Amino acid sequence: MAKAWIAVASAAHVRIGRQVGFMQVCHGKASPLRRITPGDRVIYYSPTVVFGGKDRLQAFTAIGLARDGAPYQVEMESGFRPWRRDVDWRPAEETPIRPLLGRLAFTQVGPNWGYQLRFGLFGINNEDADMIAEAML
Repeated sequence: MAKAWIAVASAAHVRIGRQVGFMQVCHGKASPLRRITPGDRVIYYSPTVVFGGKDRLQAFTAIGLARDGAPYQVEMESGFRPWRRDVDWRPAEETPIRPLLGRLAFTQVGPNWGYQLRFGLFGINNEDADMIAEAML
């Protein structure tokens, strides 16, 4: 049975992944990507526009389905070798989370709902995924 996931990255990084057709989480770690299986829904949340920036965005920035295949490593020019997973991204509008706060189950834990975002990847229920998809699509 397919699952749904929230991945966290800056919007600038998500936009690169959308253009090329991949996802990357937790500074390129492999283990979180291994939890995702083909057909799982992936929704990116971006707290900022640029990694490390003070420019708050707090929006869902991509939605798609994980493709067949395992995570793989790529060589970047700096010698950094992050792990990625291929995703079929859907055309979607970047959507602020604020109007959905309190309606999504994962935000109903109280004022510290954003704490789980620090993990970089976490599972959500299908009802939350459907509500986000409706807002984005």
